[in-house]
Amino acid sequence: MEIKIEQEYDGVLLRSFLKSTLGISTKMLSRLKNDEEGIVVNGKRVTVRYVLHAGDVLSLMDADREAGHVIPADLPVEILYEDDDVLLVNKPPDMPTHPSHGHLDDTLANALVYHYKMRGVPFVFRPVSRLDRNTSGVVLVAKNKMASAKLDSAIRDRKINKTYLAILDGSINADSGVIETHICRTDMSIITRRVCEADEAGAMYALTEYRVLDRSENATLVCAHPRTGRTHQLRVHFAHLGAPMLGDDLYGNGSDLIGRQALHAYEVTFPHPATGEFVTVTAPIPKDFEGAMRALGLSISDVKINKSDKITIAG
Repeated sequence: MEIKIEQEYDGVLLRSFLKSTLGISTKMLSRLKNDEEGIVVNGKRVTVRYVLHAGDVLSLMDADREAGHVIPADLPVEILYEDDDVLLVNKPPDMPTHPSHGHLDDTLANALVYHYKMRGVPFVFRPVSRLDRNTSGVVLVAKNKMASAKLDSAIRDRKINKTYLAILDGSINADSGVIETHICRTDMSIITRRVCEADEAGAMYALTEYRVLDRSENATLVCAHPRTGRTHQLRVHFAHLGAPMLGDDLYGNGSDLIGRQALHAYEVTFPHPATGEFVTVTAPIPKDFEGAMRALGLSISDVKINKSDKITIAG
Protein backbone atom coordinates (compact mmCIF):
# COMPACT_ATOMS: atom_id res chain seq x y z
CA MET A 1 0.00 0.00 0.00
CA GLU A 2 1.36 3.40 -1.01
CA ILE A 3 0.19 6.70 0.50
CA LYS A 4 1.25 10.17 -0.57
CA ILE A 5 1.49 12.46 2.44
CA GLU A 6 -0.66 15.57 2.07
CA GLN A 7 0.19 19.02 3.43
CA GLU A 8 -2.09 18.63 6.45
CA TYR A 9 0.16 15.85 7.81
CA ASP A 10 3.44 17.76 7.38
CA GLY A 11 5.37 17.54 10.66
CA VAL A 12 3.25 14.68 12.07
CA LEU A 13 5.05 11.81 13.80
CA LEU A 14 4.77 8.65 11.72
CA ARG A 15 3.62 6.58 14.71
CA SER A 16 0.71 8.98 15.27
CA PHE A 17 -0.21 8.93 11.56
CA LEU A 18 -0.25 5.13 11.44
CA LYS A 19 -2.34 4.67 14.56
CA SER A 20 -4.63 7.71 14.61
CA THR A 21 -5.09 8.47 10.91
CA LEU A 22 -4.88 5.00 9.35
CA GLY A 23 -6.30 3.18 12.36
CA ILE A 24 -3.56 0.53 12.41
CA SER A 25 -3.74 -1.74 15.44
CA THR A 26 -0.85 -2.27 17.84
CA LYS A 27 -0.52 -5.88 16.65
CA MET A 28 -0.28 -4.89 12.99
CA LEU A 29 2.11 -2.04 13.76
CA SER A 30 4.39 -4.55 15.48
CA ARG A 31 4.36 -6.77 12.38
CA LEU A 32 5.22 -3.83 10.13
CA LYS A 33 8.11 -2.74 12.38
CA ASN A 34 9.60 -6.25 12.32
CA ASP A 35 9.44 -6.56 8.53
CA GLU A 36 12.49 -5.16 6.71
CA GLU A 37 10.18 -3.76 4.05
CA GLY A 38 7.35 -3.05 6.48
CA ILE A 39 7.57 0.75 6.71
CA VAL A 40 9.32 2.60 3.91
CA VAL A 41 9.32 6.34 3.12
CA ASN A 42 10.62 7.54 -0.25
CA GLY A 43 12.25 4.15 -0.84
CA LYS A 44 14.07 3.96 2.50
CA ARG A 45 13.19 1.98 5.62
CA VAL A 46 12.26 4.25 8.54
CA THR A 47 11.19 3.88 12.14
CA VAL A 48 7.91 5.07 13.61
CA ARG A 49 9.81 8.07 15.02
CA TYR A 50 10.16 9.50 11.53
CA VAL A 51 8.58 12.95 11.07
CA LEU A 52 6.46 13.12 7.95
CA HIS A 53 6.82 15.81 5.28
CA ALA A 54 4.32 16.88 2.64
CA GLY A 55 5.02 14.97 -0.55
CA ASP A 56 6.54 11.92 1.17
CA VAL A 57 5.53 8.56 -0.27
CA LEU A 58 4.82 6.09 2.52
CA SER A 59 4.85 2.39 1.61
CA LEU A 60 3.48 -0.28 3.95
CA MET A 61 4.29 -3.92 3.23
CA ASP A 62 1.11 -5.87 3.80
CA ALA A 63 1.05 -8.09 0.71
CA ASP A 64 0.98 -11.81 1.36
CA ARG A 65 3.83 -13.97 0.17
CA GLU A 66 1.95 -17.28 0.03
CA ALA A 67 -1.58 -18.43 -0.59
CA GLY A 68 -2.02 -20.58 2.52
CA HIS A 69 -3.50 -24.08 2.44
CA VAL A 70 -6.60 -23.60 0.28
CA ILE A 71 -6.64 -26.02 -2.68
CA PRO A 72 -6.87 -24.17 -6.02
CA ALA A 73 -9.91 -25.30 -8.02
CA ASP A 74 -10.93 -24.28 -11.53
CA LEU A 75 -14.45 -23.07 -10.72
CA PRO A 76 -16.34 -20.17 -12.31
CA VAL A 77 -16.20 -16.92 -10.36
CA GLU A 78 -17.88 -13.61 -11.21
CA ILE A 79 -15.93 -10.57 -10.05
CA LEU A 80 -18.14 -7.52 -9.54
CA TYR A 81 -15.41 -5.08 -8.49
CA GLU A 82 -11.69 -5.24 -7.73
CA ASP A 83 -8.86 -2.89 -6.80
CA ASP A 84 -5.63 -3.21 -4.79
CA ASP A 85 -7.45 -3.53 -1.47
CA VAL A 86 -10.86 -5.13 -1.97
CA LEU A 87 -12.55 -7.73 -4.10
CA LEU A 88 -16.31 -8.21 -4.46
CA VAL A 89 -17.65 -11.35 -6.07
CA ASN A 90 -21.08 -12.71 -6.92
CA LYS A 91 -21.28 -16.08 -5.17
CA PRO A 92 -23.64 -18.53 -6.88
CA PRO A 93 -25.98 -20.76 -4.91
CA ASP A 94 -24.75 -24.25 -3.99
CA MET A 95 -21.23 -22.99 -3.31
CA PRO A 96 -19.85 -22.73 0.24
CA THR A 97 -17.90 -19.57 1.04
CA HIS A 98 -14.89 -21.30 2.59
CA PRO A 99 -13.59 -24.88 2.93
CA SER A 100 -14.91 -27.17 5.64
CA HIS A 101 -15.27 -30.91 6.22
CA GLY A 102 -16.80 -32.38 3.07
CA HIS A 103 -16.15 -29.19 1.11
CA LEU A 104 -12.39 -28.97 0.62
CA ASP A 105 -12.24 -28.03 -3.06
CA ASP A 106 -15.63 -26.68 -4.16
CA THR A 107 -15.84 -23.32 -2.39
CA LEU A 108 -15.51 -19.65 -3.27
CA ALA A 109 -12.11 -19.67 -1.57
CA ASN A 110 -10.88 -22.48 -3.85
CA ALA A 111 -12.13 -20.65 -6.93
CA LEU A 112 -10.41 -17.38 -6.00
CA VAL A 113 -7.10 -19.02 -5.07
CA TYR A 114 -7.10 -20.70 -8.49
CA HIS A 115 -8.04 -17.44 -10.23
CA TYR A 116 -5.08 -15.58 -8.72
CA LYS A 117 -2.70 -18.51 -9.15
CA MET A 118 -3.39 -18.38 -12.90
CA ARG A 119 -2.49 -14.68 -12.81
CA GLY A 120 0.68 -15.37 -10.84
CA VAL A 121 -0.52 -13.29 -7.90
CA PRO A 122 -0.20 -14.43 -4.26
CA PHE A 123 -3.60 -14.53 -2.59
CA VAL A 124 -4.96 -15.32 0.86
CA PHE A 125 -8.73 -15.63 1.19
CA ARG A 126 -9.95 -13.07 3.74
CA PRO A 127 -13.75 -12.86 3.53
CA VAL A 128 -15.20 -9.83 5.28
CA SER A 129 -18.74 -11.10 4.69
CA ARG A 130 -19.84 -14.73 4.48
CA LEU A 131 -22.90 -16.38 2.99
CA ASP A 132 -24.53 -19.74 3.63
CA ARG A 133 -23.87 -22.34 0.90
CA ASN A 134 -27.28 -21.85 -0.71
CA THR A 135 -27.48 -18.08 -0.32
CA SER A 136 -26.36 -16.25 -3.45
CA GLY A 137 -24.96 -12.78 -3.89
CA VAL A 138 -22.22 -10.32 -3.15
CA VAL A 139 -19.29 -11.30 -0.92
CA LEU A 140 -16.75 -8.71 0.23
CA VAL A 141 -13.14 -9.93 0.44
CA ALA A 142 -10.09 -8.04 1.75
CA LYS A 143 -7.01 -8.46 -0.44
CA ASN A 144 -4.40 -7.65 2.20
CA LYS A 145 -3.91 -7.52 5.96
CA MET A 146 -4.36 -3.77 6.16
CA ALA A 147 -7.69 -3.81 4.35
CA SER A 148 -8.84 -6.77 6.44
CA ALA A 149 -8.07 -4.98 9.71
CA LYS A 150 -9.84 -1.79 8.66
CA LEU A 151 -12.92 -3.61 7.34
CA ASP A 152 -13.11 -5.75 10.48
CA SER A 153 -13.11 -2.49 12.44
CA ALA A 154 -15.88 -1.15 10.18
CA ILE A 155 -17.97 -4.25 10.97
CA ARG A 156 -17.54 -3.70 14.70
CA ASP A 157 -18.58 -0.06 14.27
CA ARG A 158 -21.59 -1.16 12.15
CA LYS A 159 -20.42 0.85 9.16
CA ILE A 160 -20.92 -1.99 6.69
CA ASN A 161 -24.53 -2.26 5.53
CA LYS A 162 -26.03 -5.18 3.63
CA THR A 163 -29.27 -5.49 1.71
CA TYR A 164 -30.79 -8.89 0.98
CA LEU A 165 -33.72 -9.88 -1.22
CA ALA A 166 -35.89 -12.72 0.03
CA ILE A 167 -39.01 -14.47 -1.21
CA LEU A 168 -41.15 -15.47 1.77
CA ASP A 169 -43.49 -18.43 1.80
CA GLY A 170 -46.47 -16.62 3.27
CA SER A 171 -47.75 -13.12 3.93
CA ILE A 172 -46.57 -10.23 6.08
CA ASN A 173 -49.22 -7.63 6.74
CA ALA A 174 -46.95 -4.69 7.54
CA ASP A 175 -45.28 -2.82 4.67
CA SER A 176 -42.11 -2.49 6.73
CA GLY A 177 -40.92 -3.38 10.18
CA VAL A 178 -38.20 -4.26 12.66
CA ILE A 179 -37.60 -7.76 14.02
CA GLU A 180 -35.77 -7.55 17.34
CA THR A 181 -35.10 -10.77 19.24
CA HIS A 182 -32.39 -12.94 20.74
CA ILE A 183 -31.15 -16.00 18.86
CA CYS A 184 -29.44 -19.13 20.16
CA ARG A 185 -28.65 -22.68 19.04
CA THR A 186 -31.36 -25.30 19.26
CA ASP A 187 -30.84 -27.98 21.87
CA MET A 188 -30.36 -30.87 19.45
CA SER A 189 -28.19 -29.29 16.74
CA ILE A 190 -25.03 -27.23 16.30
CA ILE A 191 -26.40 -25.92 13.00
CA THR A 192 -29.96 -24.72 13.52
CA ARG A 193 -30.89 -21.61 15.48
CA ARG A 194 -34.08 -20.39 17.15
CA VAL A 195 -35.52 -17.25 18.70
CA CYS A 196 -35.00 -17.38 22.47
CA GLU A 197 -35.24 -15.31 25.64
CA ALA A 198 -32.43 -12.91 26.47
CA ASP A 199 -31.43 -14.84 29.60
CA GLU A 200 -31.13 -18.24 27.90
CA ALA A 201 -27.67 -19.79 27.54
CA GLY A 202 -25.93 -18.61 24.38
CA ALA A 203 -28.54 -15.96 23.60
CA MET A 204 -27.33 -13.25 21.19
CA TYR A 205 -29.17 -10.04 20.36
CA ALA A 206 -30.36 -9.83 16.74
CA LEU A 207 -31.96 -6.94 14.83
CA THR A 208 -33.37 -6.99 11.31
CA GLU A 209 -35.12 -4.21 9.40
CA TYR A 210 -37.24 -5.06 6.37
CA ARG A 211 -39.47 -3.55 3.70
CA VAL A 212 -42.04 -5.30 1.51
CA LEU A 213 -41.39 -4.85 -2.23
CA ASP A 214 -44.31 -6.87 -3.59
CA ARG A 215 -47.00 -9.35 -2.56
CA SER A 216 -48.97 -12.10 -4.24
CA GLU A 217 -51.60 -14.47 -2.90
CA ASN A 218 -49.25 -16.72 -0.91
CA ALA A 219 -45.85 -15.06 -1.11
CA THR A 220 -44.04 -11.85 -0.18
CA LEU A 221 -40.94 -10.26 -1.70
CA VAL A 222 -38.90 -8.25 0.82
CA CYS A 223 -35.62 -6.41 1.10
CA ALA A 224 -34.00 -6.98 4.47
CA HIS A 225 -31.18 -5.28 6.34
CA PRO A 226 -29.54 -7.35 9.10
CA ARG A 227 -28.15 -4.84 11.59
CA THR A 228 -26.43 -7.63 13.51
CA GLY A 229 -24.64 -10.62 12.04
CA ARG A 230 -26.01 -13.73 13.70
CA THR A 231 -25.88 -17.16 12.08
CA HIS A 232 -29.00 -17.75 9.93
CA GLN A 233 -30.41 -14.46 11.28
CA LEU A 234 -32.70 -13.60 8.37
CA ARG A 235 -33.90 -17.17 7.94
CA VAL A 236 -34.73 -17.46 11.66
CA HIS A 237 -36.33 -14.01 11.89
CA PHE A 238 -38.75 -14.43 9.00
CA ALA A 239 -39.67 -17.94 10.11
CA HIS A 240 -40.40 -16.37 13.51
CA LEU A 241 -42.89 -14.04 11.77
CA GLY A 242 -44.63 -17.07 10.29
CA ALA A 243 -43.31 -16.53 6.77
CA PRO A 244 -40.12 -18.58 6.29
CA MET A 245 -38.10 -18.19 3.13
CA LEU A 246 -39.35 -20.05 0.10
CA GLY A 247 -37.46 -23.32 -0.31
CA ASP A 248 -35.86 -23.20 3.15
CA ASP A 249 -36.14 -26.83 4.27
CA LEU A 250 -34.32 -26.05 7.53
CA TYR A 251 -36.73 -23.43 8.90
CA GLY A 252 -39.70 -23.96 6.59
CA ASN A 253 -40.42 -26.25 3.64
CA GLY A 254 -38.73 -27.16 0.39
CA SER A 255 -40.23 -25.85 -2.84
CA ASP A 256 -40.61 -27.04 -6.44
CA LEU A 257 -40.04 -23.42 -7.54
CA ILE A 258 -36.49 -23.08 -6.24
CA GLY A 259 -34.04 -25.67 -4.95
CA ARG A 260 -32.73 -23.62 -2.03
CA GLN A 261 -33.76 -20.87 0.36
CA ALA A 262 -34.79 -17.87 -1.74
CA LEU A 263 -32.24 -15.46 -0.28
CA HIS A 264 -29.91 -13.23 -2.29
CA ALA A 265 -27.29 -10.81 -0.94
CA TYR A 266 -28.15 -7.99 -3.31
CA GLU A 267 -26.02 -5.12 -2.10
CA VAL A 268 -23.21 -4.17 0.29
CA THR A 269 -22.09 -0.67 1.26
CA PHE A 270 -18.74 -0.26 2.98
CA PRO A 271 -16.09 2.39 3.74
CA HIS A 272 -13.18 1.78 1.40
CA PRO A 273 -10.16 0.84 3.52
CA ALA A 274 -7.80 3.12 1.56
CA THR A 275 -9.95 6.26 1.22
CA GLY A 276 -12.77 5.96 3.75
CA GLU A 277 -15.22 6.81 0.95
CA PHE A 278 -18.38 4.71 1.03
CA VAL A 279 -18.80 2.35 -1.90
CA THR A 280 -21.91 0.35 -2.82
CA VAL A 281 -21.72 -2.80 -4.95
CA THR A 282 -24.73 -4.79 -6.18
CA ALA A 283 -25.01 -8.38 -7.42
CA PRO A 284 -27.43 -9.33 -10.23
CA ILE A 285 -30.44 -11.38 -9.18
CA PRO A 286 -29.81 -15.03 -10.18
CA LYS A 287 -32.00 -16.88 -12.67
CA ASP A 288 -33.49 -19.34 -10.18
CA PHE A 289 -34.57 -16.46 -7.93
CA GLU A 290 -36.08 -14.56 -10.86
CA GLY A 291 -37.87 -17.71 -12.04
CA ALA A 292 -39.47 -18.22 -8.62
CA MET A 293 -40.57 -14.57 -8.58
CA ARG A 294 -42.25 -14.90 -11.98
CA ALA A 295 -43.98 -18.13 -11.00
CA LEU A 296 -45.41 -16.44 -7.91
CA GLY A 297 -46.41 -13.24 -9.71
CA LEU A 298 -43.85 -11.12 -7.88
CA SER A 299 -41.79 -8.30 -9.35
CA ILE A 300 -39.50 -5.46 -8.37
CA SER A 301 -40.58 -2.03 -9.54
CA ASP A 302 -38.16 0.30 -11.29
CA VAL A 303 -37.81 2.24 -8.02
CA LYS A 304 -34.30 1.64 -6.69
CA ILE A 305 -34.30 -0.88 -3.84
CA ASN A 306 -31.99 1.29 -1.80
CA LYS A 307 -31.81 5.04 -2.38
CA SER A 308 -28.19 6.13 -1.94
CA ASP A 309 -25.90 9.05 -2.71
CA LYS A 310 -22.87 6.77 -2.43
CA ILE A 311 -20.70 5.45 -5.25
CA THR A 312 -22.62 2.55 -6.77
CA ILE A 313 -21.08 -0.24 -8.83
CA ALA A 314 -23.79 -2.38 -10.39
CA GLY A 315 -22.84 -5.95 -11.13
